[in-house]
Amino acid sequence: MPALEWIHVDGDRLADEHGRTVVLTGVGLGGWMNMENFVTGYPGSEGEIRRLLRAAMGREAYRAFFDAFLTGFFDDADARYLASLGMNCVRIPVNYRHFEDDGRPMEWKEAGFAALDRVVTLLAEHGLYSVIDLHALPGAQNQHWHSDNPTHRAAFWTHRHFQDRAVALWEELADRYKDRPEVAGYNPVNEPSDPAGDALLAFYERLEKAVRAIDTRHVLFLDGNRYSTDFSVFTRRAEPFPNCVYTAHDYALPGIAGATAYPGVTRGEYFDRSVVEEAFLRRTEFMRETGTPVWIGEFGPVHPTDRPVEEWRYALLRDQLEIYREHGAGWSLWTYKDIGLQGLVHAAPDSPYLRRIRPALEQKARLGVDSWGGSDAGVRDVLDPVDALFEREFPGYEPYPWGRRQHIALLVRHILLAEPLAERFAALFAGITPQEAAEAAHSFRFEHTVERTGLTAVLREHLLGTGPSRGAPSPG
Repeated sequence: MPALEWIHVDGDRLADEHGRTVVLTGVGLGGWMNMENFVTGYPGSEGEIRRLLRAAMGREAYRAFFDAFLTGFFDDADARYLASLGMNCVRIPVNYRHFEDDGRPMEWKEAGFAALDRVVTLLAEHGLYSVIDLHALPGAQNQHWHSDNPTHRAAFWTHRHFQDRAVALWEELADRYKDRPEVAGYNPVNEPSDPAGDALLAFYERLEKAVRAIDTRHVLFLDGNRYSTDFSVFTRRAEPFPNCVYTAHDYALPGIAGATAYPGVTRGEYFDRSVVEEAFLRRTEFMRETGTPVWIGEFGPVHPTDRPVEEWRYALLRDQLEIYREHGAGWSLWTYKDIGLQGLVHAAPDSPYLRRIRPALEQKARLGVDSWGGSDAGVRDVLDPVDALFEREFPGYEPYPWGRRQHIALLVRHILLAEPLAERFAALFAGITPQEAAEAAHSFRFEHTVERTGLTAVLREHLLGTGPSRGAPSPG
């Protein structure tokens, strides 16, 4: 196993035990221990789809599928592949449900810790650090699907019980990893979204004390408010948290909206490298003012599957990577593996899993059920009258966090339409045998996936200075 040294914050950089600068560069392992609908294809939230799948598949097939999924989605071949790209870190999103149940809070589930530790160990064996990221907290820390939130309310910030459980979970994780230098650090809350802005800082202060009472060495990676884009709450402190990195998320609008070119106009605004850099500097201003390291916890364009490869998306990614290098910023690209929208590798279109869920994917696309990568073109006949009604009756209504248009999309497309579609999705697995269930899950094994070669060529060029040739056994 390659020796991975402890890292710590040293002014505006991360450094190892010998004082050498460490720039963490890698990917997020989205869709594994925190599932997301666009990553693996289901509608709605993870908790709800698991409930429906359990009822449709039966206990034995359900267990066979998720056992195979947890081990197959990321294994030794995946870690070896990421190392071959020149990466040195993987951000591992996890859902609290792997470690406790709502009905039995703070009664720890060893299977969840074992699953996480298996991947931390695999990554270390290939010289990659881990950042453990609590992506879904009890009660939901933000208003969207990726915190396993079936509603549009972030109850975490208003219920002390949920906060107590998150602190207890981090105390348990800190106790288990306090002597493990291969874990670069802890990312306690992914994309918090506290509408009032009052609870977030108080929670971070409480959490920092609780973790530091157990573990004084690991770096804390603290996301800003409003989905890690707003760091104003931290200005209320006289000093930054010690041994802490403030982590920004830096999705460039052309890469995630309905753009057709870059450089070019997106939603009425012209974007080129200078505009992308201005957004990065704005989002990381707090870090430069406080002299703390810059780490971009998430960024990256999507690659819609309903159109030919768009080379301008790779040009946007190159610009972002060059900007980060010029400013000494580390980064974690979103995401490693999925069914085709954004991952470095993806399940093959003719895989058992994608063949089975194809009808649901087609309906999802028609209805624009997914927020990430979805289109509302097929439901404008529904949304236009609602928009007109709000314009007439509530013209000044701009709810937190993203305003009226996104609020209506969340309620109508991503919740109202997603709920019945989730039942249809689960029904596609009715009568499946345990063996068939495991085979479907194996669609995500590295050897069965397809590489997005344009994307990985950009990464190889940036990290290794090499061209598009593959540095690991080719999947697929």
